[in-house]
Amino acid sequence: MARLRRDTHTAYSESAALRLRAAWLYYNQGLTQKDVAEKIGVSRSTVIRMLDEALKRSEVQIWINEGIADCVELAVRLEKAYGLDEAVVVPAADSAEATAKSVGLALGQFLTEAIPDDCTVGVGWGRTLTASLASFRPARRERVKVVSLLGGVVEAHHINPIEYTWQLASQLGAECYLFLAPLLVDSRQTKRSLIKKCGLKTLFDLAENMDIAVVSCGDIGPRSSSLSRDFIARHELEELVAAGCVCDTMCNFLDAEGRTIDHPIRDRVMSIDLDTVKKARHIVLVSGGAHRAPAIRATIRRVGCNTLITDEGAALAMLQLAEDAAAADIKSG
Repeated sequence: MARLRRDTHTAYSESAALRLRAAWLYYNQGLTQKDVAEKIGVSRSTVIRMLDEALKRSEVQIWINEGIADCVELAVRLEKAYGLDEAVVVPAADSAEATAKSVGLALGQFLTEAIPDDCTVGVGWGRTLTASLASFRPARRERVKVVSLLGGVVEAHHINPIEYTWQLASQLGAECYLFLAPLLVDSRQTKRSLIKKCGLKTLFDLAENMDIAVVSCGDIGPRSSSLSRDFIARHELEELVAAGCVCDTMCNFLDAEGRTIDHPIRDRVMSIDLDTVKKARHIVLVSGGAHRAPAIRATIRRVGCNTLITDEGAALAMLQLAEDAAAADIKSG
């Protein structure tokens, strides 16, 4: 019996179910594109198109485990230079967006394996964390709590702490604790009232006993790429830069040595304090790009880091910063 051809039914032949079946046969069972086409009843050109679409939609993730000796060497050097338990370094990308995606995919794979039962996970926000959802494929876990560590943004935004927390918890089948407050409020009094009178104290209590804290950091400067620059006034950004700020970690603003910048905005930010984050049993820091090396170093100095996930550019720049600091110590000593 002749196999039914489906080339005229574009909507069906390129549906998610058939697209994923084609990807499974090609990548997992090792069939050729011609064999896949015969198996599912479409043309070879349709198979090529479906496989390409599956990659673009992140329905298929390709991990290359060979030929990354340079990344492994950089990871080992980072672990030694910064006292890390482990470092994961991915190849450098050609843009900030591509860097966030590749580092985020590594984070998703890490979290897939790292979150156990009976665990409280606190999460921050950022492009890189959001990108991790594309490769986050965990088994269902028991008695896991996922806690948002900072407030959200009012307008619809795909990079939102609340949205990321919810999606992570949903995939785990975990209890979800959302930081239902704006990222920035108008005064210290408003912040205190929201924490004490609006149910947010539960989040602060849970954050005191986190098993895993997953945070990212952004660079602060005249041409910074940190998301926070979109949510704070221009004059505040300029004042932070003038005060020596190089880093935004969950809207906590730090100088190059990891010290919190003394600025009124710190009393208006709705986030868990970094002193609390520092208490987590395992801290995962995720950020990439050479321009963010000072921010990553500042965050490590402020809260510590067990697992660092970054890219080649940031790794090389961080190692240079460590060498410069060691040379300065020798000179001053």
